[in-house]
Amino acid sequence: MTSTTPIELRQQMVKLVRQSIEQGLKMRSNHLPALNTLPKALRRPGASFVTLEMSHQLRGCIGSLEAHRPLAEDLIANGYSAAFRDPRFPPLSQEEYAILEIKISLLSAPEPMQFNSESDLVGQLQPGVDGLILQQGTHRGTFLPSVWEQLPDPQNFLDRLKQKAGLPGNHWSEKITMQRYRTEQFSE
Repeated sequence: MTSTTPIELRQQMVKLVRQSIEQGLKMRSNHLPALNTLPKALRRPGASFVTLEMSHQLRGCIGSLEAHRPLAEDLIANGYSAAFRDPRFPPLSQEEYAILEIKISLLSAPEPMQFNSESDLVGQLQPGVDGLILQQGTHRGTFLPSVWEQLPDPQNFLDRLKQKAGLPGNHWSEKITMQRYRTEQFSE
């Protein structure tokens, strides 16, 4: 996705996430503002991921792959969950909050990919651009486009995504499905 969101709207999104986390620290709940007071762009359905970092290290990341609620509600819920419900981390502390960096990724609608083999799929991948959703049966995993920074090789990216989905890295099956999406990413 191209960077089309005005800076003021980006700032408002980050503010909503930060307020959600502040509310969580104070009351262990997240409160939604009156949606009718927000710009139309935040009232429309949208899918987002909220990534929290401290000193450039992951501290939480939760998101939605498909738009199923107003974007403002999605951002608030994902911000709260990234801070307090990411199973990889304990709930965020007040001390951590003071040095927290918030990153937001707005997702395009996922599009199914067509491929004949694993090598065909790997050849279609666009490093740094594609976010991917891999699924086979009950196994499912996603990597945001920003993960390409740590895994720039397409085959390695795919193998690690398979592992994230609970499959062996060298696994291949005709039953694997793949969808791609783009993101618009920004931070504070």
